[in-house]
Amino acid sequence: MNDIINQIFEDKIIKGVISNPINKDEFIKIVFSLKSKNNENYYALEKYTIKQVFHENVQLNLIKEKIVELKGNFKQLNMFSETIEYSIKVSKKDKIFFSKTQLKKPITNNLSHNKTKNYLINEYDDCQPLVDLGVFTKDGKIVVSMYSKFRQINRYLEIVDDCLKKYDNKDITIIDFGCGKSYLTFVLYHYLKNIRKINPKIIGLDLKVDVIEKCNDTAIKYGYTNLSFEVGDIENFKYNNNVDMVITLHACNTATDFALFNAIKWNASIILSVPCCQSEVKQQMQSVRFNSLLKNGIIKDRFASLVTDTIRANCLELCDYNTQILEFIDMDHSLKNVLIKAISKKISDDKKRIVLNEILELNNEFKIENSLYKMLVNDKKIKEQY
Repeated sequence: MNDIINQIFEDKIIKGVISNPINKDEFIKIVFSLKSKNNENYYALEKYTIKQVFHENVQLNLIKEKIVELKGNFKQLNMFSETIEYSIKVSKKDKIFFSKTQLKKPITNNLSHNKTKNYLINEYDDCQPLVDLGVFTKDGKIVVSMYSKFRQINRYLEIVDDCLKKYDNKDITIIDFGCGKSYLTFVLYHYLKNIRKINPKIIGLDLKVDVIEKCNDTAIKYGYTNLSFEVGDIENFKYNNNVDMVITLHACNTATDFALFNAIKWNASIILSVPCCQSEVKQQMQSVRFNSLLKNGIIKDRFASLVTDTIRANCLELCDYNTQILEFIDMDHSLKNVLIKAISKKISDDKKRIVLNEILELNNEFKIENSLYKMLVNDKKIKEQY
């Protein structure tokens, strides 16, 4: 078979598919295609498992060696030049069948037409936080095992970017509640400052003293002069200046409610929240009509999370925010993948009456009271409608 592969590569191979795996617990298919970047050609490999895809770039002079290495795990190989399809199949008795077929329609060899995903931060971009995180190598290449993380980070930036489409100011103040190790915060600062050319001021808040110290040291190392971190809890945090955006990623239980309440009180233009561990409502929930949803722990847990985030989204609508609930990352990576996106916008009285009734119906049906709703009522934000 090696001689056949060498013969095929005497032609200019544009793409290929390695399929029909011997062991389906490993890769089920490998696709490779000729690409070009910075005037250098290479082959891009996409290696598929049942649930994931892994990416690898291979130099032109190494592709034959790579295919020979992989072929022992598969029974079929199809490769294409501009005008010919080459096919190698291995039978159950390990007999090799080779054929080549003239294509009815030539495949374009214009490498500039190779379609690649245009991310907000791309491979080879100068982004030191991604290097330190291990997503990029020192020369800016994506680490293959971190490709999913790379896509998650860009998904986050895409959501932020969408929120900023109608944001006209050149300065933006952001409070990041429960920032943790802050790798997304550092990437966000880089994106706003160096790509969007916005002047960000970001304050990260977390309870862990050692984590905050390390984050401040890292901000100094990067030269991010308007990025700082403070030790504190979300409930009691005070900030007297203007706040344009509030971010809270995976703040546990009612910490999300306090973050949203603060954002509403500050009249923040943009709110992005990924809730976590919504146990407050779960502990209260009871219902005769819907007892079937509450008698099994895992179902009750997920249902309580959905109810909690529905109430939170409706509360934001009551306070003049256009609110959406989005998928933040793929379900394959985490079940905690709901993101609440809220943009300041005048909401009609009719819409407010609808969402308020929806909250009251859920409260009455399941005998619950969510903290955000209680805080808003006590603060007279919606008391006249209550």
